[in-house]
Amino acid sequence: MSRYWSPIVSRLRPYVAGEQPRIPGLVKLNTNENPYGPSPKALDAIRKVADDRLRLYPDPAATQLREAIAARFGLTAEEVFVGNGSDEVLAHAFQALLNHDLPLLYPDVSYSFYPTYSLLYSIGAIEIPVDNKFRIRLSDYDRPCGAIIIPNPNAPTGIGLPLAGIEALLAAHPDAVVVIDEAYVDFGGESAVPLISRYPNLLVIQTLSKSRSFAGLRVGFALGHRDLIEALVRVKDSFNSYPLDRLAQVAATAAIKDEAWLETSRRKIIASRESLVRELESLDFEVLPSQANFVFARHESRSGASLQLALRERRVLVRHFAKPRISEFLRISIGTDEECALLVSTIREILAV
Repeated sequence: MSRYWSPIVSRLRPYVAGEQPRIPGLVKLNTNENPYGPSPKALDAIRKVADDRLRLYPDPAATQLREAIAARFGLTAEEVFVGNGSDEVLAHAFQALLNHDLPLLYPDVSYSFYPTYSLLYSIGAIEIPVDNKFRIRLSDYDRPCGAIIIPNPNAPTGIGLPLAGIEALLAAHPDAVVVIDEAYVDFGGESAVPLISRYPNLLVIQTLSKSRSFAGLRVGFALGHRDLIEALVRVKDSFNSYPLDRLAQVAATAAIKDEAWLETSRRKIIASRESLVRELESLDFEVLPSQANFVFARHESRSGASLQLALRERRVLVRHFAKPRISEFLRISIGTDEECALLVSTIREILAV
């Protein structure tokens, strides 16, 4: 602590990002990055703009990108907000839409940035426990609240919710904003975007980091009624008018338009995920049903912490959360088939000791 700090700094519990080590020959399956490169059309768009135009500020409204996203989802550009990764979009949503007199609700086993933002913005929040199978029970959210945020599919479990359940939640809370965080929806989840036209209290947030392989580019977006989008814009323009640089805007626009690349990539990842689930189950792992580009698994006799350490010693990186209820689990990102095979063979080696 320092006497120069503002009072809130000492109370913060910052989000801990996944490890990004520089280890030669590492099999990196810890941060849910896409193992396949971005759309070639997006990379070509970056090359074309990397010229004298970089001396100029980018479009603060990211108009072309918002129009491309709107076209893909059947919306208008006024129903689209873009930001520097979905984390920034989430941060603006917490500040602009989720801070009310009544508490914010979110699952207790969920994305760990939610409690971080709640504390940062002094938002009263209640964590709603998932059930003993780590599923979100939407009936548990039938209580007075100022707002609700739910990842679908959930992280770190990978378990998805049906669209009918999301719609029932929206209908039950017409006076509260409901944010559906769809970072992993392209790997088998049901998107809530079709509900936007009927529910002005719905905000859907997605990212280009996972399914479009642009974790290093930092582009996220929100979709919703224009009143919700206006609130996000007002916060953004009070914080940073230029969150997306020129390279990000042109690359993201090209990536959004390249549906063929997206479909090829997601199909490969889903197939690899199903194969990995079968292999892990044959090694006595319990694997939660996943609709994401990762699996959440625990071994019947080995602790999550010991397995994570043993894998790391063998240059295979997976994610372990030393948190209540989930400390025995490993979150394993879906890599290429070769990376998944190496993971499985390394686990067999560890279990044989």
